[in-house]
Amino acid sequence: MLLNDSRYLETIVSSVRVCATYKPKFGQGRGDGLTLQQFRTLYQGDPFYNWFGLDNPMMYAAHKAAGGMTSVYRQIGIGCEKMFRQILQDALGLSAADVLWSYETPTPGGKTRKLTLDGRVPLESIKDLDARARFHGWMKEVADGLGVDPKIFGSLTGTVFEVRQGYKSKDSKRQNADIANASTAYIKSYLPCAIILSNQIDSDIMMRYRTEKWAVITGTVGRNDPLSSTYDFMRDVIGYDMAGFFERNAETLRIEVDKILCAILTPDSK
Repeated sequence: MLLNDSRYLETIVSSVRVCATYKPKFGQGRGDGLTLQQFRTLYQGDPFYNWFGLDNPMMYAAHKAAGGMTSVYRQIGIGCEKMFRQILQDALGLSAADVLWSYETPTPGGKTRKLTLDGRVPLESIKDLDARARFHGWMKEVADGLGVDPKIFGSLTGTVFEVRQGYKSKDSKRQNADIANASTAYIKSYLPCAIILSNQIDSDIMMRYRTEKWAVITGTVGRNDPLSSTYDFMRDVIGYDMAGFFERNAETLRIEVDKILCAILTPDSK
């Protein structure tokens, strides 16, 4: 388990370090964002903003901080999502193709759109029979708790996962998309499971997802309940102590995040 620490840590840290170079775009397209000087030139050239003195470097810093905070959360989530897929491969002997899942859906323009979830465990790809039985047993308990019809459960061939660092937003568009993903997962013979790495999820959202037959497990520690705890699930079902990994590497992660926060909370000197 410890042999993989450096590899998993690099996966997360390399994703989070992207945030250190964040620059706000101020509505100027899809480029790399504006430097402080470019921001001041833009705002000084706008009579209305100039009258209010909005070219102030502190205004730039506020925009940079707001967008940078969102970027930190997003990149932590992306790094952990990549790490999660790698753990599935290492712990369950799955291939890179095994842990990926996507499907196509029609769009109003007559084309198709490809939608992707963050991980997959196909039961038949788990070669270790004890591990396969353990995972299938977990699926059965989860499905029973959600009230999934036994006939439907009997058709399921594995689980697909959506990995989130937290879920504080009540964005109805995102919720509806997730619910559509769950429906498609069942049609494609997979149990859908949302893996929340923190405790940060709105109770109304959790209730709605579970009503729509999403399994939802959150970042609680010490419950010894793989049906509700992400870290108990990872340890007892997948076979990797993810909480232990984060505890062992907490100092390094804190140092990296501190560097990034210092970078995004300081206006550019250029």
